[in-house]
Amino acid sequence: MTHARRNFLKLFGSSIGIVTAEILSPAQQRARVKPATTTRKILVAHRGASSYAPEHTLEAYSLALKQNADYVEQDLQITRDGVLVCLHDLTLERTTNIKEVFPTRFKEELVDGKTVRQWNVSDFTLKEIKQLDAGSWFDVKFKAARVPTFQEAINLVRGKAGLYPETKAPEVYGERGFDMERLLLDALRKNRLDNSRAARHTPVIIQSFSPDSLRKLSGTLKTKLPLVLLVGEENRTRWLTADGLAEAKQFANGIAPAKALLDKNLVEQAHALGLTVTPYTFRSRNTGRFQTVNQEMSYYLYDLGVDALFTDNPDLFPRVAIK
Repeated sequence: MTHARRNFLKLFGSSIGIVTAEILSPAQQRARVKPATTTRKILVAHRGASSYAPEHTLEAYSLALKQNADYVEQDLQITRDGVLVCLHDLTLERTTNIKEVFPTRFKEELVDGKTVRQWNVSDFTLKEIKQLDAGSWFDVKFKAARVPTFQEAINLVRGKAGLYPETKAPEVYGERGFDMERLLLDALRKNRLDNSRAARHTPVIIQSFSPDSLRKLSGTLKTKLPLVLLVGEENRTRWLTADGLAEAKQFANGIAPAKALLDKNLVEQAHALGLTVTPYTFRSRNTGRFQTVNQEMSYYLYDLGVDALFTDNPDLFPRVAIK
């Protein structure tokens, strides 16, 4: 049994009923009346090892695996021809050379009161996107990096760690005629990663800032995979309250708040409801009041008691508390 599989069972197994009789006997299942607590903390590589390689490239994902990530994160976007690709932004200009390759293929959008030119992922086919340099913006040595498809990410990570995809702006894609949730589950089903047996070698956790997306996944589409609600400053008062956490429990197995929003009381409230807590994002270039990112991560993991966290620096993840 891999580390990722053991971690998956500890972190999410009992709370979603994904541990079947193959793993626990019926008597053991009946006896387990409280959510399992994790003794081994879970490392999620944020966009891969994105402090050291360009985010959401196979290079960043490969390095995350070498740095012993338990899960590798994929933000998902959709191409014009309906292919899931791994990219954080809805647009291509920040992390590729799209302006050079397709200089006239922009759309003018009003952003914060200003008209800006944007190259939307959904306006380009996969073949066109594969022509782009997705690495030079980070360092010229990565100029061969390309935007990976979700399938390519699966092929790379499968059997070595878990997958942690995010349905990114699913409402926007819905308005453009795409069904991101179905595309995601279809991809997982095609790869036989949509059930408890898959968790033995490649566990999958789905995350989203969209509660409606998670409701659709858990309700309409009836996935049994664990779901995590991302929470930022803009919706903290909606979800990081006693009532909000109780509501989140109806369609999610965990919460993933921005790290600045967490305190020990909130972690304990979430745990009391059986929700896991996975804050974001820990990076060496931004450690706040802590001297190092190791110390910062250690505080959240072992003092506040969170179950897992997202970090750009998988190699600095503290497997034991830093005194």
